[in-house]
Amino acid sequence: MRISPKTVSSSSIIIILFLAIFIGAISKMKTSSIRLPKTIDSWTRPDSPRRVTSQNIFDYMNGAGELYVGYRFDHLEVYEYTSSQEDDILVELYFMASSDDSFGLLSLDWGGEPVSLSDSALNVKKQSQSHLIRALYGDGLLRIWADNLYVRVMATRETPASKKAVLSLGKAITADQKNPQDPELLKALSPQMVSDWKMRRDRMSFFRSYLVLNSIYYLSPQNILELDHSTEAVTAPYEKARETGDIKRIQFLLVKYENPERARNALDHFHDAFLPEHKKDNKPDSAVKSPSVFEVEEGWLGYQLKGRYLAIVFDCPDQESAQNIIHQNASNLAKIED
Repeated sequence: MRISPKTVSSSSIIIILFLAIFIGAISKMKTSSIRLPKTIDSWTRPDSPRRVTSQNIFDYMNGAGELYVGYRFDHLEVYEYTSSQEDDILVELYFMASSDDSFGLLSLDWGGEPVSLSDSALNVKKQSQSHLIRALYGDGLLRIWADNLYVRVMATRETPASKKAVLSLGKAITADQKNPQDPELLKALSPQMVSDWKMRRDRMSFFRSYLVLNSIYYLSPQNILELDHSTEAVTAPYEKARETGDIKRIQFLLVKYENPERARNALDHFHDAFLPEHKKDNKPDSAVKSPSVFEVEEGWLGYQLKGRYLAIVFDCPDQESAQNIIHQNASNLAKIED
């Protein structure tokens, strides 16, 4: 539809122009910073990518689409590099709403070797520093978290040449991306407890969807924690060696809701669905002053509500461990509270 200048005021024209510039800037921000070479060694890509959105993502992938829309997924751009000498290389650029969302996708699988894409040698090596672009490589697959971008570069068949090309593509993709920051919620996770429980960082995951949670630690076929795109959640196992030599593992979960009321409603829903045989203390501050702990079939379960945060621990071997882990991690919330 064409708008005649006579039908709009000068202020309306200014607003329309501003919106056009703003939308154009957003579009440019999401695409112009990704500099994919037309050719890399013997591989060549098409001029334009295949674009996938939440409306057609299930046509592009079966089942796994739920994983991506469980985060705040914007769109996906797919490039296929072909070569007359080697098998194809697939490049997938997932544009997410925030850096936290793209980090969440990487955090679902810490398999592979950490890789540095910033040095000229493109060495695969350990990275212990925070606030760096993070990438993992293994068996021809490179996965990257770079600001609001999650990337998969996959060689159909790994060879020395394809590995070099995959890593070079990763370097090109991340060249102009911001170094990401860890999600704030991770600051609440103590790496080690006073009772010798140690967190498995390589099993820590950030998510927003109960379907994603169930893929990490199965809880319920229903959304009993009332998770959605407005919530933030992190889960990680803690492990401790027993006197018998075997390893005991427990699971810690922390959820941040929009407001305390939503957090309280979610806790009530969780308790009613997961702990129906246990009496619930309905005093408003009952779950705030100290953890509530219950003996269940799998061991001990504890939870604590602090404002808009809900902390839960599963599979504890004893009541004391459940209380200590909840208390120590809940006390870390002062680092991230508004």
